[in-house]
Amino acid sequence: MVLVKEKKAKLIDDFKVHSKDTGSAEVQIAILTERINGLGDHFKTHKKDLHSRHGLLILVSRRRKLLKYLKDKDMKKYEEVLGKLKLRK
Repeated sequence: MVLVKEKKAKLIDDFKVHSKDTGSAEVQIAILTERINGLGDHFKTHKKDLHSRHGLLILVSRRRKLLKYLKDKDMKKYEEVLGKLKLRK
């Protein structure tokens, strides 16, 4: 699922670390979470779409690695991102 330009810009504004930030771990985690949630809605109607399911697993794995990196780097930021995105760990 492709994110709408405005929605992606809003996510970047919410999670950016500095004024020109577009690629920090926090921003990447937020964008991946939005894409994962979109695919969840997709699977409610297309239960047998195995190719997209494989892509979903790749996105979840990438998000998990970024969360681990953020946890090792800055525990306070990690907990803040989990709270904002309503993720459980």
